[in-house]
Amino acid sequence: MRNLLKPSLDWLLALLPAVALMEYVFHVPETWLFIASAAAIIPLAKWLGKATEHLAAKTSQSIGGLLNATFGNAAELIIALIALNAGLRDVVKASLTGSIIGNLLLVMGASILWGGLRFKTQKFNETAARVQATMLTLAAIALIIPAAFHHIVGARGQRLEAGLSLEISIVLLVTYALGLLFTLGTHRQYFSGQAEEGGHTQAWSVKKSLVVLSLSTVGIGWISEVLVGSVTGAAEALGMTSIFVGVIVVGIVGNAAEHSTAIWVARDNKMDLAIGIAIGSTIQIALFVAPVLVLASYFLGPQPMDLVFTTPEILAIGLSIWIAGQISGDGESNWLEGVQLLAVYIVLAMTFYFLPEASAGR
Repeated sequence: MRNLLKPSLDWLLALLPAVALMEYVFHVPETWLFIASAAAIIPLAKWLGKATEHLAAKTSQSIGGLLNATFGNAAELIIALIALNAGLRDVVKASLTGSIIGNLLLVMGASILWGGLRFKTQKFNETAARVQATMLTLAAIALIIPAAFHHIVGARGQRLEAGLSLEISIVLLVTYALGLLFTLGTHRQYFSGQAEEGGHTQAWSVKKSLVVLSLSTVGIGWISEVLVGSVTGAAEALGMTSIFVGVIVVGIVGNAAEHSTAIWVARDNKMDLAIGIAIGSTIQIALFVAPVLVLASYFLGPQPMDLVFTTPEILAIGLSIWIAGQISGDGESNWLEGVQLLAVYIVLAMTFYFLPEASAGR
């Protein structure tokens, strides 16, 4: 079945020049541009995921998962920096929320479900999963504390929120760096993966894999910029609120690379890599991308960005991290757990869809 899908996905690469013409020559309505650019990301995400899988075969599943998360989040970071420079801080924070809940619920849920339909029970490294779950809990605490500070102190503390967010960001960056040292250095045996069924008969060379990764990332970055530029007009035409677009729509498209890779490797019973991609990307967003954006906001945009997320965003992040930790903590998965994660994502998506604009504030 996988081989049958490849030609149709590769034919979607024809949308790349089509999107360029639509964007720079014909200036078509934003709704059509949004649909075309969203579809054009699919084959690029497939090739990025394919290169990641080959790299994992040449190195280790921990390094493969880290590279996938890094290349997959590179486009999101670039787009967020552009939005930050334009002063769209709320849009940036909504996209961060969408990335976190999208990775934990949609990507991991779809991966577990797709793999579980082929294998009754799939196993992965329990110790590694617990370490990652703890890192996720740290991320939740770091994102909840500024919002709690905002509501407890009130107007008197608004001047201090930027400084608090900056200091928390530094702590998160240091913790993320030490986490990499732990997973790739001192305790890499916990994250090396295990012998699994399926896979490629002959892996690409490291050079070829890196070239495909780089080209795919550049393509995804450009297409994503076009998509984000058209998403506001498309949302208005389709009757969607800005909070729904930022958290759900942009989150789904931004996670296309991770989603594609994690699903296919889960289907091959490579659950260490699949879980590593979903959770690793979430950790990177919360402990690296968000702090980097806070630091960058002191040089970009009209004013610094803080880590004070809205109440609906905090609830969505906290609940997503909690249920993801519950499901991944035992070192094994089945299709029903995938359904449960997807169900939570659907509930949150419906909540953000019906949430009025005025209710989405702090």
